[in-house]
Amino acid sequence: MSARENILGRIRAANGKTGAASAAEREAVAARLRTHARGPLPSMDWDPLPRFKERCIVMMSTVDQVASRSDLPAAIARYLTSNRLPLGGVCWPEFADLDWGGAGLDIAARPATGRDMVGVTGSFCAIAENGTLMLLSGEDTHATTSLLPETHIAVVPASRVVRSMEDGWDLLRREREGLPRQVNFVSGPSRTADIEMTLVMGVHGPFRVHVVVVN
Repeated sequence: MSARENILGRIRAANGKTGAASAAEREAVAARLRTHARGPLPSMDWDPLPRFKERCIVMMSTVDQVASRSDLPAAIARYLTSNRLPLGGVCWPEFADLDWGGAGLDIAARPATGRDMVGVTGSFCAIAENGTLMLLSGEDTHATTSLLPETHIAVVPASRVVRSMEDGWDLLRREREGLPRQVNFVSGPSRTADIEMTLVMGVHGPFRVHVVVVN
């Protein structure tokens, strides 16, 4: 017996079943998966955008808001300068047309390498319930840009802030024909307290996450 069959056999035994699921049982499971049924959700009687910004801060991200996309270079320059961070880095191709040089920044539209200290990305959407960014990997949405640099700057259109994780998945199913290779959820900077309960930042990713909401 393979390890897989051994595990499945133990699950069946725990549920009082003696054999594999019938065709009708398999179809019932498949039908439920096709409906994307939601489980119980808490009350969400709050405005998504203020809630998202509040939860970002709780998750140790910093937040800024600008009136338009063209304001991004100046806003990002202010953030980097005020925190004495490098003024050079990389961005997703969707931001290649912005006037980075005019804001005193040297931002290249390419995937990040281990030498890049700042990465600017967009986001597929943002989840207000817990201050989480939802990023999809792809040819022009490089996952390395949010993972390798010490500073991750994420641009979030206000119109793309949804209430819950379930809303994010629903949006993905509506707008895309299939799942990308990766769906990354970012909830603040990378941190762990696995070793002696001591909080350490930047272990598995960026030391800091800065979110810029665009109206």
